[in-house]
Amino acid sequence: MIRKLLTDGDPSPVAMVRRASKSRVLLTCEHAGRAVPLRLGKLGVQPADLRKHIAWDIGAWRLARCLSRLMGSTLVGQRYSRLVIDCNRPGYANDLIPTVSDGTRVPGNEGLKPGDVAARMLEIYQPYHRAIAAALDERTRPALQPALVAVHSFTPVLGGVSRAWDVGLLFNRDSRLAMELDGALRGAEPDLKIGHNVPYTVTDDGDFTIPFHGVRRGIPSVLIEIRNDHLAGKAPIARWADVLARALLQAASKFGLS
Repeated sequence: MIRKLLTDGDPSPVAMVRRASKSRVLLTCEHAGRAVPLRLGKLGVQPADLRKHIAWDIGAWRLARCLSRLMGSTLVGQRYSRLVIDCNRPGYANDLIPTVSDGTRVPGNEGLKPGDVAARMLEIYQPYHRAIAAALDERTRPALQPALVAVHSFTPVLGGVSRAWDVGLLFNRDSRLAMELDGALRGAEPDLKIGHNVPYTVTDDGDFTIPFHGVRRGIPSVLIEIRNDHLAGKAPIARWADVLARALLQAASKFGLS
């Protein structure tokens, strides 16, 4: 039995910025928020845990909104914590609804019944991905194609291992947009430490947005990961947004996109 999860007091899972934009570059932010449905309490974790990287991508939503403004692009964001359900995982992934994240136990995710998982899929996960699909459909016309850019951030240390990159450019089987973006970033900021498919590799079984919405459609796509200590405050976020927006527009122009 699937019981309704979200109440009238809960936010919509989907946040849309510049919905009416005609730009064919679509921005997404899978881990934009850290909301938890009222019926789930706090998932059994401490309030401080919901401010950590295990709950959301710190700074990513503010960065994505700045990019949307500078690029004039539509942005689709997901408001619920990745601890509730991770909208950048396939529906069958073991860590779709994590019981432990970076060493922190999540009691509210233990022993879930199939109906509990289905409710999170139906009310949070699926509406978000339907919004992305619809936005891409709107930008697809004969002889034209959109591009997909997912905006994320990563913690400088995970599991005791330091991650020295400033930015990671992640891709699946199509590296075209990532390589153009790499060249644009290196030309503008030669001192940046840029990694490819770091801090992890995009795979069909481990990720969803880029493989499903990007590669499956055959459109240029890239997932950008910024180390979250670079996004601590309005000024650093504004600087990164300016750098990335210029580089993304330059890279997109190689595909005839705007």
